Amino acid sequence: MYVAVKGGERAIENAHAWLAEERRGDTSIAELSVAQIREQLSLAVDRVMAEGSLYDPDLAALAIKQARGDLIEAIFLIRAYRTTLPRFGASEPVDTGAMACDRRISATFKDLPGGQVLGPTFDYTHRLLDFKLVADGEVPDAPTRDPEPGDVPHVTDFLNREGLIEEAPQDDTPPSDLTRQPLEMPAERALRLQALTRADEGFTLGLAYSTQRGYARNHAFVGELRIGAVPVEMDIPELGFAVEIGEVTLTECETINQFKGSKTQPPQFTRGYGLVFGQSERKAISMALVDRALRWEELGEDFEGAPAQDAEFVLYHADNIQATGFLEHIKLPHYVDFQSELELVRKLRREAGADQVQEAAE
Repeated sequence: MYVAVKGGERAIENAHAWLAEERRGDTSIAELSVAQIREQLSLAVDRVMAEGSLYDPDLAALAIKQARGDLIEAIFLIRAYRTTLPRFGASEPVDTGAMACDRRISATFKDLPGGQVLGPTFDYTHRLLDFKLVADGEVPDAPTRDPEPGDVPHVTDFLNREGLIEEAPQDDTPPSDLTRQPLEMPAERALRLQALTRADEGFTLGLAYSTQRGYARNHAFVGELRIGAVPVEMDIPELGFAVEIGEVTLTECETINQFKGSKTQPPQFTRGYGLVFGQSERKAISMALVDRALRWEELGEDFEGAPAQDAEFVLYHADNIQATGFLEHIKLPHYVDFQSELELVRKLRREAGADQVQEAAE
């Protein structure tokens, strides 16, 4: 994005002051605190963390406040701040099978070890405005179920026992880091998943919806959707083993997709995968659908020309910060460019007019 634009310094300072005033709003109303945003707008906070690639609810809430609720602007702030942080090392891969699940559902198997856990969800609400919230009424306490960490097997493990679903790829090669290296094509699946997990939710949702409407070979079932906290461990060379340094809340989705087989693969179910920070199940499901659509080549399927199958189209247009920067730069001064095009159009019109006069004379 263009950040160094020459202009009136005083005008820019006044614009900043006006922006701060608009952000604050009516001073007779109590100011919204970062803690309130973190606790009561948690889904917005989770989206900013996921697409900003930084797990810190307090910073995400601060960014939302500073951005006046513009989530893409808040994501931009988090991405920019992230670049200033030192990197001390890398954590071990998290074990989502040991997740302390707040929500765990499957659309493919009714009876699961550990049961279906509906958790906090809008799925069963009537989508009617609750005017009690206008009166700031107290919400009654809901029955609670304390999630207990432990081994919670994935649904796809049941199919894997019978060989009915493709084996999960096993590759210990360290993947490229999209936050430190630019995206290059062709992109292996690990890199594609990195791009999708921080991709714009709306863009990913639109692509996922297109696959369901027939613009890719993608008839999916939600094998499992789970949301909960997982421990994060980091290997300490001086100790010789990994220690737990904290925990993060994740949303994980595994889809099960029909697959009739190809020249290289037998008939079986195939997988789509989504994993994002926080509670963001719409994004995780969308990510899993797009991930499966992008796997057409490795599964030996035909390319049908669907947008969601085109890795270059998907990955180069999914990042909302890059898209915003390129989109919004056109509102900045382009006086010289426009004047040159203006003169060109005038010249062409004069030449066209002269030709018409000459044709009329002949």
